[in-house]
Amino acid sequence: MPAPTDGPATARTDLAIVGAGPAGLAAAVTAAGLGLRVALLDAGDRPGGQFYRHPAPGLGAARPEALHHGWADFATREAALRAHESAGRITYLPLHHVWAVVPADTGGAADAAEAGCWDAAPATQWILHAVAGHAPEERAAAVTARAVLIATGAYERQLPFPGWTLPGVVGAGGAQAMLKSGLVLPGKRVVVAGSGPLLLAVAGSLAAAGATVPAVVEAAAYTAYAGRVPALLRNPGKLVEAAGYGGALARHHVLLLTRHAVTEAHGTDRVEAVTVARLDRNWRPLPGTGRRIPCDALAVGHGLVPQLELATGLGCATVRSADGTVALALDAEQRTSVPGIWSAGETGGIGGAQLAMIEGELAAHSVAGALPGARLTRRRARLRAFADAMAAAHRPGAGWTGWLRDDAVVCRCEEVPAGRIREAAEDLGARDARTVKLLTRAGMGWCQGRMCGPAVAALAGEEAAADRRPLSCPVPLRQLAELPPAGN
Repeated sequence: MPAPTDGPATARTDLAIVGAGPAGLAAAVTAAGLGLRVALLDAGDRPGGQFYRHPAPGLGAARPEALHHGWADFATREAALRAHESAGRITYLPLHHVWAVVPADTGGAADAAEAGCWDAAPATQWILHAVAGHAPEERAAAVTARAVLIATGAYERQLPFPGWTLPGVVGAGGAQAMLKSGLVLPGKRVVVAGSGPLLLAVAGSLAAAGATVPAVVEAAAYTAYAGRVPALLRNPGKLVEAAGYGGALARHHVLLLTRHAVTEAHGTDRVEAVTVARLDRNWRPLPGTGRRIPCDALAVGHGLVPQLELATGLGCATVRSADGTVALALDAEQRTSVPGIWSAGETGGIGGAQLAMIEGELAAHSVAGALPGARLTRRRARLRAFADAMAAAHRPGAGWTGWLRDDAVVCRCEEVPAGRIREAAEDLGARDARTVKLLTRAGMGWCQGRMCGPAVAALAGEEAAADRRPLSCPVPLRQLAELPPAGN
């Protein structure tokens, strides 16, 4: 199967998969094993996605698997990927950032981009347009496929607070990525804060790597799991994993503060301390409960947000997840509402690497028209129930905006403070994030609202919604200009 070249789509395949993380990788090797020709496109330079990050070769890491959970599952599938690639069953395309998926039967991407959206009518072929390589040598590439699997994963959800723009304040997942791929720590004394099970894993990894972790500050209360006991008991492996994290915190003398949040970061050239306050059941800070914890880094995150731009650009239906984020509506075989488009992994709701791999396998069976084993579907149901229990337990309460002073920056790209957003909502009549964006420029910067979107929506009194946009990432204008017109 030929590799894509500049200009019009040239590579044709049975299944094109966007994303080589746990879901996409599992789907690729399963589909190839079922006889499909597969193209696997990924923005990264190596398979594994955000979860299975690799240290740079020049760092000489002797045991990269020590920094990962479930490395053996990944290593097995990576070896299968290389074997299928050598046999010509999989074309693996790293450094390919897919910016649009369009029906090949109904016109070109240039017309779709000009119109701002495209028709999501049933298509027998799809064209995936990508920016390939690194700037300034990046080029246009495209793949044509009979079916598409979207496995684009997720990114961190950030709830801003005064001081969150200080150097030394990083995402919780970002701190873990620094350790996995760069073998570096964000600081020597790192407070880990936010909400969700990722915090325990991050704190344990940082402490094991030599950092001092004064506290893990969890905004939710673990008593929220009390109503989900059946889902917990059906997943004993997850309970053992959680106990392992708890043991690691105890060994490193890490303080665990539940129903607390970092409400302010302090410092001049870098974060020097954080204020931690107790929260009520709705996540409002309780007056008089603040305490100051010295640190030189803060790793903070409130779970993950499914990355849906490609799917929503096609018109795929969405649902509200238990954690308040928007995810794709999928059937039992991982199909989206658009015929010919499947999805697996975090795009259908945050659930972790193990669940993502199972969903990738199920999607591959569906595309190939092969029946999966009942054991696989049972495992998915069990892990999804556990994921939903976690999502509900750690869902942010509406009162978190109480720690946002009017001068606190919400949109980092455009430097829009909370006071200006409140003014747009309360005085100028904005009732949704889009109107706030038009009045304040919040969300118009480089990240296009990924960092500030949930916060802007909350301040506007609206639940965050998935945008529908024609381009899922920045694309050089010359590549758009070089696209063939419709019908060519």
